Amino acid sequence: MKLVLITALGVGGATVIGALIGFLFKKASHRFSDIVLSFAAGVMLAAAILGLILPALEYGGRWGLLVTVAGIFVGAICLNLIDKIVPHLHKMVGTEPESHNNASLSRVLLFVSAIAIHNLPEGIAAGVGFGSGDTSQALLIAGGIALQNIPEGMVIIGPMIAAGVSPKRTFVCAMLTGLVEVVGTFLGYFAVSVSLVILPFALAFAGGTMLYVISDEMIPETHAHGSQRGATYALLVGFCVMLVSDVLLG
Repeated sequence: MKLVLITALGVGGATVIGALIGFLFKKASHRFSDIVLSFAAGVMLAAAILGLILPALEYGGRWGLLVTVAGIFVGAICLNLIDKIVPHLHKMVGTEPESHNNASLSRVLLFVSAIAIHNLPEGIAAGVGFGSGDTSQALLIAGGIALQNIPEGMVIIGPMIAAGVSPKRTFVCAMLTGLVEVVGTFLGYFAVSVSLVILPFALAFAGGTMLYVISDEMIPETHAHGSQRGATYALLVGFCVMLVSDVLLG
C-alpha cells in the first residue's frame, strides 16, 4: 500500500514537474516538446501492451481473448465519449487567446479541465497495474504514464499565462490536474483489490484507454509541427527502452 501511495504521488507529481519545466522553457521549440512527447508515447505503448493487454489475456483464462478485446474497445470508447464532451491536447493546445477576456479565459480553463479529465483513466491504469499483484509491471506502467505527464504538464503553462492567469494560479491548476491522477490510481487499485474477478477486463480497459490516448492525442500532437521523422524515432526509442526494461526486470 505504501508503494502504491508513493507511485500515485509520483505519477501525479510528474505533471507538476512538467509544469515547472514549462515555466523555465516557456519559449522552447515545438521540436523539443514533440521529441519528449513521442518518447513518452513509445513508453506508454510498450506499457499498455506488455503491462496491461498481455496480462489481461493471461489472467482471462478460457474467455481471455474475448474479455481482453472487449475491455480494450470499452476503454477506448469511454475516452472517445469524454473527447466529444471536452476536447484535449491537439484540439486545443494550438488555440491562441484573442485577448484577456472571459471568453479566452474560459477556453483555456476548458483546456486544463480536459487534461484533468483525461488524467483520471490514466491514473486508473496505474492503479490497476498494482492491483494485479505484479509490482514490476505496475512500476513500468506507472513510469510510462509519469513520462507522458511531464510534457502534458509543460503545455498547460503557456496558454494559461498568455490568457492572463497569474503564475501562482497556473501552478495550482497544474497541481490539481496531477491530483486527479493520484485519485485515479487509488480508484483502480482498490477496485481490482476488492474483486479480482474484474482484473482481466480492468487490465484490458486500462490498456484500451492508453492506446486511445497514444493514437488520438499524443501522435497527432507530435506530428503537427513538421518533426514527424524525429518524433517517430523517439517513439521507437521509448518503446524499446520499456521493452528492454521489461525483459531485464523479468
